[in-house]
Amino acid sequence: MSRRVHQIVVFLAILSIVVIFLALLYFGSEYYMLPLSEKFYHVNHKILKSSGLIGHGLGIIGSILLTIGVVVYIIRKRVKRFYKLGKLKYWLEFHIYLATLGPVLILFHTAFRFGGIVSVSFWSMVAVLASGIIGRYLYQLIPHSIEGNELSKADISKLDFDLRITLQDKYKVDAEIINKLESDSDSTKKVKISGIISFIIKDSLKNRKQLDYIKQSLHNKNISAKEIKEILSLSKAKLVLARKIILLKTTQRLFGYWHVAHFPFAVIMFVIMIVHIVVAFTFGYKWIF
Repeated sequence: MSRRVHQIVVFLAILSIVVIFLALLYFGSEYYMLPLSEKFYHVNHKILKSSGLIGHGLGIIGSILLTIGVVVYIIRKRVKRFYKLGKLKYWLEFHIYLATLGPVLILFHTAFRFGGIVSVSFWSMVAVLASGIIGRYLYQLIPHSIEGNELSKADISKLDFDLRITLQDKYKVDAEIINKLESDSDSTKKVKISGIISFIIKDSLKNRKQLDYIKQSLHNKNISAKEIKEILSLSKAKLVLARKIILLKTTQRLFGYWHVAHFPFAVIMFVIMIVHIVVAFTFGYKWIF
């Protein structure tokens, strides 16, 4: 999948979630905003309530999507037989998509009523979703291969060296510019977990200045606009990689802490969801079948 196609797919995935959320909200906003004591008398109560045709269906579909999103990603990531079945980063994005769309549907299944033991599952789901967003950001801070597998420090160093060689040999970039790119690339530098955000902000501002300097330097030479764009793209990649090298140990440690927080909420969510489904079937809530 090309980068352009990938961007379109991601955009359409995000758009579909937004459209579904807004459509459901538009259709049932009047009902959802009513006090609990008045919902019974609303014309759409029978179909939008948690056990109604639409409400119940949203809960079932949302639970299925959420389960599929979690299970298939775990299988792809953990079972060796499926290691070569598509790039891991695409499976992660598929996991994020279903694990976001599922909770959106479940939210409307609840008819915005949160109470009892089911509320524990719902808020655990919210915690899983929120921590998943954080986890996705941490995942991006750790260098990965094209397939989405985490790179070792030696692999990262080689990738950084290859970028330097490409700039030197293919684009004949001056040593002055190369040195400018590597002036602050200190792989021995340590960043505390509490200082990650401030470091990223400061490093991003510094990188912006370096890229502006490089761009100005290239414009003063007889280089085509296309080559300038390509050199700037490689330079940016090299600067970002240098940041990831510095943050590698810190983000790996933080990612480990994130797993400790993310997993228990997911377990609680699924256990209570299963209990909820069993109880619902026991009391005869069987939707259309």
